[in-house]
Amino acid sequence: MLPSDPLHAVFEHIEKNRTRFLERLMDYLSHQSISAENIGIDEVGALLVDMLTDMGLETSLARTAGYPMVVARWEKAPGKATVLLYGHYDVQPADPIDKWLSAPFKPTLRNGRLFARGAGDNKGQHFAQMMAIESHLKTHGALPCNVILLLEGEEEIGSPHIADFIHANMDTLKADLAVTADGPRHASGMPVIKFGSRGEVSFELRCRHANRDVHSGNFGGVVPNPIWTLVHLLGTMKNAGGVITIDGFHDDIEPPSPEELAAAERLPLDIETLVRSLDLARLDAPEERPFYERLCFRPTLTINGFHGGYGGPGSKTVLPSEAFVKCDVRLVGAQDPKDIFRKIAAHVEKYAPDVELVALGDMYPSKTPIDSVFTAPLRRAFVAAQEEEPLLVPAGFGSLPGYVFTKILGIPAFVTPYANHDEANHAPNENLTLNCFYSGIRTGAALLYELGLLQLPEREVGEARSASRSDSH
Repeated sequence: MLPSDPLHAVFEHIEKNRTRFLERLMDYLSHQSISAENIGIDEVGALLVDMLTDMGLETSLARTAGYPMVVARWEKAPGKATVLLYGHYDVQPADPIDKWLSAPFKPTLRNGRLFARGAGDNKGQHFAQMMAIESHLKTHGALPCNVILLLEGEEEIGSPHIADFIHANMDTLKADLAVTADGPRHASGMPVIKFGSRGEVSFELRCRHANRDVHSGNFGGVVPNPIWTLVHLLGTMKNAGGVITIDGFHDDIEPPSPEELAAAERLPLDIETLVRSLDLARLDAPEERPFYERLCFRPTLTINGFHGGYGGPGSKTVLPSEAFVKCDVRLVGAQDPKDIFRKIAAHVEKYAPDVELVALGDMYPSKTPIDSVFTAPLRRAFVAAQEEEPLLVPAGFGSLPGYVFTKILGIPAFVTPYANHDEANHAPNENLTLNCFYSGIRTGAALLYELGLLQLPEREVGEARSASRSDSH
């Protein structure tokens, strides 16, 4: 990169302001915004509006049926691409507090890491995007492309209102692509670009037989046991070979393309280290299935928790009256969470009609072709900012509301994580390495620069935006 290159000047600005950026992030992290407990959400939303307005963006706090969205925009580059940058300003609760080595909302520096709730998920990452925008504006007085910044206040509780918000604001959220900086880098430490996210269906199975617990000797073998009822039901849903056996569950799974398979095969893998770090004796069945094929292209059925009966010290010969189990399903590609829940309901009705099925929430999967026209500029941005080629991950392993961009707005969506792989998001001692924070700012700045160079065919832009108006999701 030549000293006369416009991006070089932005990088110099970032380098000179590292300390100031860090101080501002620490102040931001000190403001609680816990959506699950409705703590500080409105206050942090208002704080963001002030911050982004001061940066020179047209910013508003948009009300929803739940918590507000922060929408900021800079659209003064006619003929250039428009990128929608998504993040979320809500964070997880800090519990268990006693496991934190420092107060979760008193950001603390230790060994080159910043420890605080939200440091990696997601305040630190979208703040890096914000500082990338600011760095361009401070350096050149303008951005190289058009930007819409959308920050949600409900991601950590399942994004229950984002789809309705996108539907209601499609004209003002028109963009050519969406980019989310969220999640960790690859376990190898290498940067990644993800081309989608798995969807999710969460549910609870509840069973009650007697109106009270009874003596297992006096009533065992006579009174039905709700725990056994749930165990037998679960055994009909997934067999010991690891196959999900719900009728129609696999109907809409699309096979990966050769390019996607090749990208998955290129991802670094150290099975021995993983097994050793988790003290595993084996991987889940079927053991012959390739590691990244499971995470990118296959759905799952997970038992999150099983509750019922006596769990105290020693023995208590009781036959419990009720039990419940919490589960989640991760979905891929074209699977529809509403359709999958109906199939789960039909399965429960067939095998255990006395079990109650309770929906706990869902999210659609999202997917963007790996050969998208935007893949090359995103890769160049990573190389310019981090001097390293990013790994291409055909689909992210977790769930994010990227479907609102691919299925409602009709635009490609990418996830570009800036956080370290051991960020401990959702756990005590959540952290972000300073190197990841600063490289995130550089990557965000390079992304805007590369998109500004892109000559996007008018026909393709028109098609994407027409799709966003006509998709009825």
